[in-house]
Amino acid sequence: TMSITETNNSKRPAGFRRLLSCKFLMCWYNGKEKNLLEKSSFWEENSMIDMKKALQSIDDVIEKGPYKDTWASLSSWQTPKWYQKAKFGIFIHWGVYSVPAFDSEWYPRNMYIEGSKVYEHHIKTYGAHKDFGYKDFIPMFKAEKFDPNAWAALFKKAGAKYVVPVAEHHDGFQMYRSNISHWNAYEMGPKRDIVGELKAAVEAQGMTLGVSSHRIEHWFFMSNGKKFESDMPQNPDRDDLYWPSMPDPENFDAIDGKPSEEFMEDWLVRTCELIDNYHPKILYFDWWIQQEAAKPYLKKAAAYYYNRAAEWNEEVAIDYKFDAYMFGTAVPDIERGQMADIKPYFWQTDTAIALNSWCYTENNDFRPAGDIICDLVDIVSKNGALLLNVGPKADGTISDEDTAVLTAIGDWMQVNGEAIYDTHVWRTFGEGPTKVQDGGFSDGVKKNFTGEDFRFTAKDDTLFAIALKVNDNGEYHIRSLRMQEHTAGTVYHGLVESVSVLGTDDAPVWTRDENGLHIKTNYTSDKPITFKIKLN
Repeated sequence: TMSITETNNSKRPAGFRRLLSCKFLMCWYNGKEKNLLEKSSFWEENSMIDMKKALQSIDDVIEKGPYKDTWASLSSWQTPKWYQKAKFGIFIHWGVYSVPAFDSEWYPRNMYIEGSKVYEHHIKTYGAHKDFGYKDFIPMFKAEKFDPNAWAALFKKAGAKYVVPVAEHHDGFQMYRSNISHWNAYEMGPKRDIVGELKAAVEAQGMTLGVSSHRIEHWFFMSNGKKFESDMPQNPDRDDLYWPSMPDPENFDAIDGKPSEEFMEDWLVRTCELIDNYHPKILYFDWWIQQEAAKPYLKKAAAYYYNRAAEWNEEVAIDYKFDAYMFGTAVPDIERGQMADIKPYFWQTDTAIALNSWCYTENNDFRPAGDIICDLVDIVSKNGALLLNVGPKADGTISDEDTAVLTAIGDWMQVNGEAIYDTHVWRTFGEGPTKVQDGGFSDGVKKNFTGEDFRFTAKDDTLFAIALKVNDNGEYHIRSLRMQEHTAGTVYHGLVESVSVLGTDDAPVWTRDENGLHIKTNYTSDKPITFKIKLN
């Protein structure tokens, strides 16, 4: 068999090096590719997808189903009830980039940017790029300790209701069994269907599986490797891991990046393969789908997905950022940020336990569990849900730091979960002096909540008032429940029948007057506490 060194031997003729790079541990024998590492029944029984036929099949599903690939048709979609009730999910960034465990999940891009700290680290640690490129991490990604049942048990213990693994990140390596590309975890690296195994484990624990596709950014993600002598071909074939590696957009926030028709067709077929093979209840897309050239394919993907879900009699949702999808056709998502105010529509925040990276690195800056719980409460009070990311190590273990945070969240949810799950917004999201920054990329801003900061959720005849910080004296004053004349415009004019505190059987002392609902309790905690208030 060919070694990794042999596949990147710069002394070989350029064309020969390109062929080996494109096929990676494959040889060309009598016009057919043979996998020298493993000859699985999957490989023997299935050939690569015929793209033309696959695209026609997608069109057929759209033609026959209730949803068409138009915004007008897709606007009839409704947000799943289960999603609105779930409130809390786990995101998973795990892949080949977990092997170097340095800087972030953008290692495969940054390692090819000359002069960057990742570029310098790569040379110092692994050698020149022409001898050791990104693809050479794949055999090192063994996932030898990956136990999907243990992961699912931990996520369940944390209180999660849904789990969304990244099925394909910007690096183009699929974490699932695929008929579209050989560059996947079933044929290389772990040689396991990671998404499939997680689906079985997650659903066995009563949680819901979604999948995340970040494939769209692969259009430009690896392009800098063409600027110097590296393992990257100048003109990679379509079946190469490094295809297409087009030049960076001049402005990453612009919507005129112009991914080609061929690339977008490939993107669409990959997306529909994920839908058909794993029946995810959430399909999450990363930001760069906000491209003018992508719009027709986004509509096709949604129509195909929603039609398939109608066949399965399932409620499903697409998560999107910015304005990639027309409002009302999918769920808007805010990366690493929150809404400053309550919204009349359901939305989601995706953020990570680590502030500096979505994947595991050896220097992750982990957030305290208490801060994340406060964010969860704030988000739910404003009609949102929290998708919290975990970055496992390359061997498949979850770090002690991540585990500790998830366990602490789960302990809090055991006591306070009824104020989170299956709740809806109240007349106002909360009160207090501390303001939350509106929009994305603000989770690194420390929120110094006080004992006057409350967030409200509701269910039936119950109002939950969650104090985001515990007062040492045990006294709390909720101004939104003050008694005033009807003409004064107070938030609530009805009756308060009873007040209790989740986590203790000791009844608090409470009174109500024109200044608010006043509560005195002996219960204390280092995390938010919940007052359960019966209304009439």
